[in-house]
Amino acid sequence: MPPKPKGDYIETDTGNKVARRSQLYGTQNIILGGRTTIQPEVCIRGDLVRPPPPKDPKDPKAGPQANTSVMVGRYTFVATGSILRPPHRLNKGAMSYHPLKIGDHTFIGEGCIIEAASIGDHVYIGKGTVIGKMVIIKDWVKVLEGSVLAAGTVVPSGSIVGGRPARVVGEVGDGWGMHEGMEGGDMRELWRSVGQV
Repeated sequence: MPPKPKGDYIETDTGNKVARRSQLYGTQNIILGGRTTIQPEVCIRGDLVRPPPPKDPKDPKAGPQANTSVMVGRYTFVATGSILRPPHRLNKGAMSYHPLKIGDHTFIGEGCIIEAASIGDHVYIGKGTVIGKMVIIKDWVKVLEGSVLAAGTVVPSGSIVGGRPARVVGEVGDGWGMHEGMEGGDMRELWRSVGQV
């Protein structure tokens, strides 16, 4: 009897679906919130972390501290070819990385580069978008395809942003996302469809 072929995705105990052809570096520093989908050719750089503070020799109980680099919320979908890496700053001549936090029910389109400090819940990020270092995107935001958000940008809740450089071009309406497919709405159906034959 021939061996059973392996699927394209690995499903974790918390329901995360991670493509076998994705690249996750420093997995001990990456937290996936549950039922998150990571598609093929996605690269998540959990190895880029802030160095832990020096251990106090006077405190024998001081052990290694958790050093989370990338946190991704529940029902978040990261499409093919996207790169997630924590933002960094030069501090006293040394590179200092800060955690990248992505909220729940967020969609990241194909080929995006994300270096944000924080992305809220129910956010839709269009294909080919570049989000610069230390960007903060609040909840219920739609980022149009091909946008470039400059470093340090803060996007208010309920905004539609687009352009190169990106700026606010409109507001999402009441109930946005729940009736427009997967754009910022309920990501459960998309999660269920991944890995199905």
